[in-house]
Amino acid sequence: MNFYYDNQNGRYHFQRRRTPSWFTLIAAVLVAAIIGGVIGVYLGPYLLGKSVPYITDKSGDPVQPQNIEILAETEDLKVIPTVAKKAMPSVVGITTVTEQRDFFFGIRRGEGVGTGVIVDDSGYILTNSHVVNDGRAAEVKVLLYDGNTLRADVLWNDSLLDLAVLKVNAKNLPVASLGNSDEMEVGDLAIAIGNPLGLAFERTVTSGIISGLDRSVPVGEFESIEGLIQTDASINPGNSGGPLLNAKGEVIGINTAKIQTGEGLGFAIPINTAKPIVDEFIEKGEFTKVYLGIQGVSTAQYVQAYGDDLGTTEGVLAIRVSPNSPADKAGMQDGDVILAVDGKKVDTMRQLSRQLYEYRPGDEAELEIMRRGQKMKIRVVFEAAQS
Repeated sequence: MNFYYDNQNGRYHFQRRRTPSWFTLIAAVLVAAIIGGVIGVYLGPYLLGKSVPYITDKSGDPVQPQNIEILAETEDLKVIPTVAKKAMPSVVGITTVTEQRDFFFGIRRGEGVGTGVIVDDSGYILTNSHVVNDGRAAEVKVLLYDGNTLRADVLWNDSLLDLAVLKVNAKNLPVASLGNSDEMEVGDLAIAIGNPLGLAFERTVTSGIISGLDRSVPVGEFESIEGLIQTDASINPGNSGGPLLNAKGEVIGINTAKIQTGEGLGFAIPINTAKPIVDEFIEKGEFTKVYLGIQGVSTAQYVQAYGDDLGTTEGVLAIRVSPNSPADKAGMQDGDVILAVDGKKVDTMRQLSRQLYEYRPGDEAELEIMRRGQKMKIRVVFEAAQS
């Protein structure tokens, strides 16, 4: 019974409570079951942190998944500690002292910090050229994983590639595994290790994905670093020279720059660019660069500036061919346009210089050139660059 007061009539009333019918109860149970099933199918996987694939047959009807491995969304998080543990001992901190003469204050000393990675157990370390002030640092020291600090010599550096090789007097050092940067794909896991804000935050680990490949980043008014790996792994000043790693813990790049106005954009030099240099240092203890013997400029830039019709806007224009150089001996002439080296296209002097690192003195290469609108091929024998 329900007991209530009716304001309009000023009376109290009694009302018998209705008992729901069996039909109503059964309908309610069925509706609840259907809603629960829908929630379980569509929301359950998200509540559990898993992803269930939706599979259909040829007619479009859903089928029951068979032998499908369901991975948690946090699967990559298990990889990162493993990679960090594997690579961390081969990562070093690098401190530099630079000296600059000042008219009023005499010699002024400055300090810098960066990161490097050990590539051979006899003490060879790979880093960025700008970390060691393009070879002009007055003093370079390396902080090893075991806490020891050693003096380092700069054996080689190239500001165009932004790479440098250092050497410390030590043996049996932990060595990084070098991967194959040509096998990378956009979306692959990327892990960076470095010293983002100095040695107080040494060996900081950040992670992300490969965001892009073959990027070009301006580093000056008329210069840029090309062929870079782009990643959204956090890279800050001090990370420079440190390794960019794949999910196997292999070095696929050397972190080199960060666009300050583009938050979340980090860049690394592909490790395959550095491998020929590293291999020769390990094998011979030195690296000998070859040269072609031309003064060149991007054809596109030249045509845009002077409006000359060279028959193409691609390649590198040889403004001057040096006498008795490998290019001269191969028959190149002033005004020839180099389109490709062994089938690999080149459009800037930086690209051409980078490709020359793949060759040793005595190696041959086929140059595809254009001379007064006619394409031809010539063979050049490289010689050691004159220091």
